[in-house]
Amino acid sequence: MTAIAEETASAAGGKHVAVIGFGAMGRAVTTSLAARGGPALIRTALLRPGSAAPLPDDVTRVTSVDDLIAARPDLVVECATHAAVATSVPALLAAGIDVVIASVGALGKPEIHAAVTQAAARGGSRAIVATGAIGGLDALRSAACAGLSSVLYTGIKPAAAWTGTPAEEVLDLGALTAPATFFEGTAREAAERFPKNANVTAAVALAGVGFDATRVRLVADVAGGNRHEVSAEGPFGSFHIALTNAPLPDNPKTSWLAALSVEQAILRQFQHLEA
Repeated sequence: MTAIAEETASAAGGKHVAVIGFGAMGRAVTTSLAARGGPALIRTALLRPGSAAPLPDDVTRVTSVDDLIAARPDLVVECATHAAVATSVPALLAAGIDVVIASVGALGKPEIHAAVTQAAARGGSRAIVATGAIGGLDALRSAACAGLSSVLYTGIKPAAAWTGTPAEEVLDLGALTAPATFFEGTAREAAERFPKNANVTAAVALAGVGFDATRVRLVADVAGGNRHEVSAEGPFGSFHIALTNAPLPDNPKTSWLAALSVEQAILRQFQHLEA
């Protein structure tokens, strides 16, 4: 960016960030960044043609990836669907635009993972994985440098949250009186069979030992709240991290921490010192 363009961006309130999708997460991130007043603001949103989703007055609507590329945002944030990662993200990366990916579960498909990484290599850009509803991935990435002997992710949700999933083939969800495990397998298997839980599963797999070596356990509980646990062992030692997440106020199906992780990824992108 030229000095004149940087001065213009600064005068307008910071870096130009675009978002793919404008659901609860997109709205939450846009509102929070606007309240901060910088260093970045959502100024463009890529939506499907014909979408009636309302946008703030200062956010421009575009309906094609080409139009989004032409807008030359400093950063794009994907917070739409796994399909958006496959159809929109590679073109943006190939055009030299960094992208924060919230729908991380899409990377569990080898063909999408390859398309994203190859496009980033061609464009000299970065595909940035949002940590989502899980924590401790910084420790997991660090430990992976020395090698990891085991990584286990455990996802625990109220029984009702697993309605409509293969969990119903194993458990009578409505009759539970105690926590019950209904799936144990690899992160790749879990991402394929339980796509609503795929983003957290994928974030853990990508930070550690990959989709085929990461073990996953999914549990239906009688208590409320979504809980995520990561256990890892290796030459570094071992750790166990557990989180209980509150839902996003506008959408109880999304963890508030997931939206906050996207906001934090944006802020880190434009910080001169990363803590």
